[in-house]
Amino acid sequence: MTSEPTQNSRTIEELDERKAAILEAIVTQYIGSAQPVGSSQVAASPSVSVSSATIRSEMVALERDGYLVQPHTSAGRIPTDKGYRFFVDHLATPGQLGPQQRQQVSSFFTDVQGGLEDVLERTSSLLSDLTSYAAVVVGPSHEEAGIRSVQVVGLTAHRALVVVVLSDGGVENLPIELGDDVGDETLALASVHLQRSLLGSTLAALATVPVSGERSVDTICLTVVSALSSAVNAPDHEAVYVGGPSRLAGSFDAIETVQGVLTILEQQLVVVSLLRDVMERGLSVAIGSEHGYEPLASCAVVVAPVQVDGRHAGAVGLLGPTRMDYPSAMAAADAVGRQLSERIEADRGALERTRGDGSNHG
Repeated sequence: MTSEPTQNSRTIEELDERKAAILEAIVTQYIGSAQPVGSSQVAASPSVSVSSATIRSEMVALERDGYLVQPHTSAGRIPTDKGYRFFVDHLATPGQLGPQQRQQVSSFFTDVQGGLEDVLERTSSLLSDLTSYAAVVVGPSHEEAGIRSVQVVGLTAHRALVVVVLSDGGVENLPIELGDDVGDETLALASVHLQRSLLGSTLAALATVPVSGERSVDTICLTVVSALSSAVNAPDHEAVYVGGPSRLAGSFDAIETVQGVLTILEQQLVVVSLLRDVMERGLSVAIGSEHGYEPLASCAVVVAPVQVDGRHAGAVGLLGPTRMDYPSAMAAADAVGRQLSERIEADRGALERTRGDGSNHG
């Protein structure tokens, strides 16, 4: 997985080979140590073969051009967002998961059980475990999935739960209010009528539910259809799962930064929009202010798409400090995104085959 340059980064001037090697050494060392990097440390890098004096001169030039900054009175430098962007776009070699990590990913998707929501939630934990960053998994929208069954279950005399099972393995659970004291027999009749009417249609294009002739049944059916339509059109309809948010505490010096990032992660719509915006701009990495979310100005976001049958079906992402290990993070997001895509596609195929077998025997 490679990161396409941002619109702004296309205007970043090219660096000569020596400056690029020095910048790469500084970024790599700072990612590992979180400490400003001095010229003597750069000189020890095997990719840099010039004197410390020359390195110091080039570091001053890189600072002047906005790639480095000198914090406080330290003799060392640290990368700026511009420096990280040049590193990601021009210097970072594609990362690869180690043998143990590859086995961990493979075993996870071979062994993980449960419905789609369970798989997505556990995938977020897997991705965080692989990288030690906070992980985000956005599941596929259920809008285009076919309806396999509809059931209305009574909770109280005036409240019920609509349970819709979808062809992609997803399940929608929607509470509804009942105006009258409705018995189980009426709810069962409404379930049968809804099942007969909506089977095979999608949440995005619900079939018309004809009048049954029973006023109480028709009232329930209208309420159910209205609830399903509202749920699909809700801005936070897509499922979002966050793994390892506690890992953020060790990634930033200021507790205010951690609190701000955690607040963002709690806002489902913002998280979905963030990952979608990054991918729509052709990026796999957004650094600092590039993603446009002020509370995340000290963060980097790494994103990989989830695709099923060639169509967008969600995303996986990593959120960490701008000094994150980009090659490793990109490799982990790419591997998990691809495996999750294959898992969802396989599950959908199995569901369709089961449905077909059931139809054949019906």
